[in-house]
Amino acid sequence: MIRVAIIGMGNISTAHIRAYIAFPERCQIAAFVDIDTEKARSRANQSNLEVEILESHQDLLGRTDIDLVSICTPPFSHADIAVDLLSDNKHVLVEKPMATSLEECDRMIAAAEKSGALLSVVAQNRFLDPVMHLKDMLDSGKIGRVVHAQVDSHWWRGHCYYDLWWRGLWSKEGGGCTLNHAVHHIDMLGWMMGMPKKVVALLSNASHDNAEIEDISIAALQYDQGSVAQVTSSVIHHGEEQQIIFQGEYARISAPWKVYASTSLDNGFPIRNEVLEKELHDVYNSLPPLRYSGHEGQIDNVLTALETGAKPLITGESGRMTIELITAIYKAGFQQKSVELPIAPDDPYYKTEGILDNAPRFYEKAQSLTDLGSNEDITLGSSYSREAQESKL
Repeated sequence: MIRVAIIGMGNISTAHIRAYIAFPERCQIAAFVDIDTEKARSRANQSNLEVEILESHQDLLGRTDIDLVSICTPPFSHADIAVDLLSDNKHVLVEKPMATSLEECDRMIAAAEKSGALLSVVAQNRFLDPVMHLKDMLDSGKIGRVVHAQVDSHWWRGHCYYDLWWRGLWSKEGGGCTLNHAVHHIDMLGWMMGMPKKVVALLSNASHDNAEIEDISIAALQYDQGSVAQVTSSVIHHGEEQQIIFQGEYARISAPWKVYASTSLDNGFPIRNEVLEKELHDVYNSLPPLRYSGHEGQIDNVLTALETGAKPLITGESGRMTIELITAIYKAGFQQKSVELPIAPDDPYYKTEGILDNAPRFYEKAQSLTDLGSNEDITLGSSYSREAQESKL
C-alpha cells in the first residue's frame, strides 16, 4: 500500500484527492499539509477522509510512513519543497508548472537522481483519449512529416482571478498564462513534435490591470527542415475553445479529432483525398480507450511506476522540456527578438532571478486576498472531444 501526502489545499488539490481515492487497493491518503491547517482540516472533512493534518512539508521529513507526495502549492515554492522531499527519499508528483526556471528544474532532477526517488510532473491532458490518440496517429507516420502546428491554448479568467495573493506576480506565479495555463498545450507540443531551434514571441496584458504578468502571448517556433508552429496562450478568450492541429505532408489531424487530406491536381491545385481520410479515421477509431483519464490517468501511471519500477510517462526531464520552451517564449517576448535553443546555464534566463530582472510589469497588483470567493468550481481545460467543443458554440 502506497501512503500519500498532499501539500497545498488550493482548488487543484481536489483533483489529486479524487484521483487517489479511485485506487483504494493501491494507495491511501495519510496526510494533508497546508500553512492554513484549518483549510486542510476542512478539505479532509469535505472529502470524508481521516488524515493527519500538518503545517509544513518539513513535518514529513525523516518519516518512513509516507511514500509519495503530491505538491499542489503555488509555483514559486515547487522546487524547494520537491528537493527537500526527494532528498529524503520521498517520491514526488508536482503540479504544473514544474518550477519557475530551468535552474530550479535541474535542482529537482538532480535531487531525484541522487536519491533514486521518482519525480513526475502533472500533465494530465496527455491522459485523455483524443490527446493520446493524436500522439499515436502522429507516430504512425501516416500524415507524413509535420510541416505546421497550431496550438490554441484559449482560456478565460475574470478580473478578480488575479486578486488571490500569489497570482499575478512574477515573483510568486512565475509568469502569466504562458506558464500557468498554456503549459498543458506546450507540454503536448513538445511531446508530439520535439523542441524547436528558434522562437519569436509577443506578450501583452489586455484585460487584467490588476496583474504584473501577461494575459496573452503569441509565439512562432521554427523547427528543422523548415517546419513551423504557432502557439497562442490566453486567458482572455471567451468559450475556452482549445485545440492542437498538425498539418502533415499528406493530411491535417487535430484534437478535437478532425481530418482533412489533400492531393494535387496536375495544375497544383488541391483535390480531397478521401481514401487517406478514411484510412486515418479507421485507424483512429480502432485505438483502444484509456482505462483512466485526466489526473486519475496520471496517478495510475505514477502508481504503476512505483509498483513495477518502470519510468512514468511524464518525468522530470519532460517537465523541464516544457519549462525550457516557455522560458524561450518569455525571453523572446521580453527582448523582442528571436531566441535560439537550447538555453544554456550561463544564460541570465536560466535562473529565476534573471527572469525577474527582465520581466515587464504590465500593471501593479491591486489586491492580495488569502481566499478568493466560496465557489470551488474550476475549469481544467478541454476534454478535446468534438461533442464538447460543439456544445460551447
